[in-house]
Amino acid sequence: MNKSNTNNAPARAADISKTDTKAANAMLPKAGEAGARVGPDDSDAMPDYAAVRYNAIKHGILSRLVVLPHEAGDEFAALLDALVDEHHPSGPTEMHLVEELAALMWRQRRVLMAEGSAINQGLYSVTHDIQNSAIAAATPFDCGWSNEDSNLPDLVSATEEVVAQLQQDAVADLDATGKAAAILRKGGVGAYDRARRALLADSRDWWDEHVEKALYSATVDGLAAFIWETLLPTCIRMEREARIQPSVKAQTLGEGLQAHRLEKLNRYETHLDRKFERTLSMLLKLKQLSCY
Repeated sequence: MNKSNTNNAPARAADISKTDTKAANAMLPKAGEAGARVGPDDSDAMPDYAAVRYNAIKHGILSRLVVLPHEAGDEFAALLDALVDEHHPSGPTEMHLVEELAALMWRQRRVLMAEGSAINQGLYSVTHDIQNSAIAAATPFDCGWSNEDSNLPDLVSATEEVVAQLQQDAVADLDATGKAAAILRKGGVGAYDRARRALLADSRDWWDEHVEKALYSATVDGLAAFIWETLLPTCIRMEREARIQPSVKAQTLGEGLQAHRLEKLNRYETHLDRKFERTLSMLLKLKQLSCY
């Protein structure tokens, strides 16, 4: 045997191996071509989560347990769909965590609805108090006023523009009523007609209604009695209500909030927030471990 040939055998084998490798690589599709592979096996790197997503929504396991009969199941399905698209769960464990996230978010929505309902119930109780205690509480140093004729719901719901107009009308009504009262005090020929014309249109119509109902006589004395007993107190009350409306509204909303009713809801909301954080953390860690 030729010793030199024997010594060169490994080198020739290496050359043949390199040649075969090059030939094999040449047969593989190049980058950008159909069937080309980049990095690890695509089937492992990109799991088929579409089937998992479809099954979760199709079977509706959590929808049957989490969504109540009066709630919109399609809204929960849309929420779960969005979370699946965001997290791309692979396998039953990851899918369970995604479903858990959807359930927690659904319950958090319920908490907000319950909170709004509790506040509305408190506001209803305050605004329908026959004694209108919120008005008295809003003006603790404004003594000597009766709030029984005030309409608290209207005061609370009135906008700034409406309140400004009410205050302007009340001042104008007070001014006109004062002029009519002065005419009656002065007396003279035609005092009744002049005093009646001095009233604003609404007040004049109100006076005519009282005359038609025979509550007052269409005389100087009758109109004077109507002004001092009915019209003037009403004008003063309307002006006062418009002036204190911001304070009354703030007092009513504060009493209606009734924070003690929300304490249990707040604790439950905190529990849901913490559970959501833990579930999301577990899902992210699980997906990170699956990459190794």
